[in-house]
Amino acid sequence: MSKENATIHKKSAMDSFLNVIEKVCNKLPSPPFIFMGLFALVAVLSFIVSATGASVINPSNGEAVMAQKFLSIEGLHWFLSNMVKNFTGFAPLGLVITMTLGIGLCEESGLVMSLLRAGLSNVPPAIVPFLIAFIGTVGNIASDTANVIVPPVAGILFLAAGRHPVVGMICGYAGANAGFTANLMIAGTDSLLQGITNTAILTLIPDGSYQVDVTCNWFFMIASTFFCTVVIGGVVTLMVEPRFGKYTGAADEKIEKNTAEQSKGLKAAGLFALIYIIILLVLFFTGPLAAEGGAFIGSPFLSGLIPILFVLFAGCGVVCGLASGTFKGTAGITKAMNKQMAGMASFVSFTFFAGQFQSLFNWTKLGTMLAIVGADALESLGLVGIPMFVMFILLTTCINMFMSSGSAKWAILAPIFVPMFMLLGYHPGFTQLLYRLGDSPTNAITPVSPYIWMVLEIARTKYDKDLELGTMIGGLVPIAIVLEVLWIIFMIIWYIAGLPIGPGVGAALPAGIL
Repeated sequence: MSKENATIHKKSAMDSFLNVIEKVCNKLPSPPFIFMGLFALVAVLSFIVSATGASVINPSNGEAVMAQKFLSIEGLHWFLSNMVKNFTGFAPLGLVITMTLGIGLCEESGLVMSLLRAGLSNVPPAIVPFLIAFIGTVGNIASDTANVIVPPVAGILFLAAGRHPVVGMICGYAGANAGFTANLMIAGTDSLLQGITNTAILTLIPDGSYQVDVTCNWFFMIASTFFCTVVIGGVVTLMVEPRFGKYTGAADEKIEKNTAEQSKGLKAAGLFALIYIIILLVLFFTGPLAAEGGAFIGSPFLSGLIPILFVLFAGCGVVCGLASGTFKGTAGITKAMNKQMAGMASFVSFTFFAGQFQSLFNWTKLGTMLAIVGADALESLGLVGIPMFVMFILLTTCINMFMSSGSAKWAILAPIFVPMFMLLGYHPGFTQLLYRLGDSPTNAITPVSPYIWMVLEIARTKYDKDLELGTMIGGLVPIAIVLEVLWIIFMIIWYIAGLPIGPGVGAALPAGIL
């Protein structure tokens, strides 16, 4: 390999730091065992706090709150009566499985890959990084699928444009991970986090009379999609690409065009989507899917968005698969669904233990007590508003370096911070938004993600056999840092301007909720 083409492999302080992180992360147990440990911890703490007789006053109703001890006859009866309910009633379970089933049919039919092939041909070189960043960012509509598809395609596209393919893979990976939480549409991430948020709200409002909608972050995330595209594409162009010399390896890679069958499937899916959207518009403007007076906020359309999206994705996938020949009748469709559900096994096991932990945390009243004490402490210190937002984002960022599962982190943080922020007057949807800003950018640089190793191996095989993890992360770190800083500033401007973060949702908790 020529010096000109060689990738930088310097051992820096950052490399050493990341190596330490990697070693620590590798020793962490899997999420089910983490939640087993948390369950045991809450059980013991509830006994200790209850024994002290400590209590706090709930400002929402003026009543004293005391801990309920799990290690008691009452706790045993509660657990035996509610263990199954804690699992099946865990809000994210049904939401995520539903969205996975619908989007999975798109993936298995070949629709996702066909769309990428159709959208990444004959692209001007100057906009390549921005296009890759955009596709990677909106790719979370298919959950982790973007991690598998976008980086290799991005490498090919960069190479075809006369640019370094490893930089292309870094750009694609950054878009799929650092911009993971943003999207133009409601994705599985929205439904997953919303479910956990609503479970956390029960800490203060146990009757379930107040919940957030899956669209609670939608407006901000639409804007963030374009924001992430510009920032990631710009950092790749100005900061990352200059670190890599001119690529002098083989340059005969091409983006394969869709076959006639694949094009047929793509057109059929597009026709289905068009007809379906027209039907939805008719139903909305004629009244069945609209709220009283034809309003969008509070409409059956918003409350039923998950099943509406399920039909859209599942329908497009089925039509595409049948038209292209990927699905051989109903047997092929069933096989595709079974394959997607088989891949949900790890999530289901995580859900079982996370559901037990969250339910116990709520039942013992420790979540309520911690939220009230924390809110009082923040108020007494004067640490509210923007400084508090930034600190919470940075806390999430630090945790993200050691725990890659976004759902696991939010399942731990939500029961504490959602009610705490509510007591301080902030909307739970806004707290969820702050978490997403801390979680998303550092997804790209956490070594605990299996996908960074996949991308590294592909890059070694195809473009640079000497490529090291430190080099990959060295290219991703400036993207993550710049995006985090600018995204926080973007959020602050949005907050100061008083703009809604979703339909009918602002930063402030509506009056009369508590």
